[in-house]
Amino acid sequence: MKIDFVNLQQQYKTYSKDIDKRIYNVLKNSNFIMGKEINELEKKLENFTNANYAITCSSGTDALILAMMAINIQPGDEIITTPFTWISTAETIAFLKAKPVFVDIEHDTFNINTELIEAAITKKTKAIMPVSLFGQPADLKKIQVIANKYNLKVIIDGAQSFGSKYNNIMDSTLGNISITSFFPTKPLGCYGDGGAVFTNNKIYADRIKMLRIHGQNKPNKHKFIGIGGRLDTIQAAILLGKLPYFSKELINRQKIAELYSKSLSELVRVPTVKENIKSSWAQYTIRVEKREKLKHKLEENGIPTSIYYPIALHLQECFRYLKYKKGDFPISEKASREVISLPMNSFITKKQIKYIASVIRENI
Repeated sequence: MKIDFVNLQQQYKTYSKDIDKRIYNVLKNSNFIMGKEINELEKKLENFTNANYAITCSSGTDALILAMMAINIQPGDEIITTPFTWISTAETIAFLKAKPVFVDIEHDTFNINTELIEAAITKKTKAIMPVSLFGQPADLKKIQVIANKYNLKVIIDGAQSFGSKYNNIMDSTLGNISITSFFPTKPLGCYGDGGAVFTNNKIYADRIKMLRIHGQNKPNKHKFIGIGGRLDTIQAAILLGKLPYFSKELINRQKIAELYSKSLSELVRVPTVKENIKSSWAQYTIRVEKREKLKHKLEENGIPTSIYYPIALHLQECFRYLKYKKGDFPISEKASREVISLPMNSFITKKQIKYIASVIRENI
């Protein structure tokens, strides 16, 4: 049985008529940078999320940089975040010469443990950056309460969670600024790099719009030091072709996750999603003690897997200067030894899930 981890080919085949038409219009008009599709996509993203402002950009990584630049993060500032995530979260903080300050995760959701945040706050702390890992937002209400108490900003790294909800509100509208990624394997992906920044604050939105085009406020006039952070028009066209189907894909992902959990809950530790949260299920991640053995057996049987993330960030060589050591964040370190993600896309069938479950049952 052939099983695809993400199945971008099937997705393209399903929506190809709409995607091809959108791409063709860009080619015909030859407006490859900041074409009309950019504005159209941003309006539709605002409508989808109910955010006041959606500003597209060149990647989820650049979205984080733009968000921090918008709130004027300076060298030496501290931002509290999680060590169990993709490197962009902390890398972008360090890139701006600020300091990532790590806090361990919850053992069940993999998200930042809000009970540990206050102890990490210092006079240099300027923001909290929770990650909506694997598609599930962190406890954003508690985080906002802490932020308000200490006059901190909240930037939500929603690179994996576009379409998710916290207390029935899209996580793109929460915090001071929220970001997402449109990397091809994300819940809503383009065919290259892409991202977006969301905010309800007009000052931030106007600043981000300038920052993504080299700080330019008028042709050849630059108000800020910025970056080349625009989304390509062709990528906007692809997203416009896929967006009408996205709500249905989210429903399918939820059904697939429920089928997985029903099939696997007696065999392995399945994902925990809190009652007030709707995950976008960027990944379906289980935990097993003998991970390498299971990974090998699954792949022997044609089932692709991935590991997010085998090394917690505080143990990465590039963050050695922060002086963290093994054992500092035991929950993150344990997760990094046990997690393994199974195929997750809206085209997986019941038969495929049954097959995956049977292989796991035989090899656990």
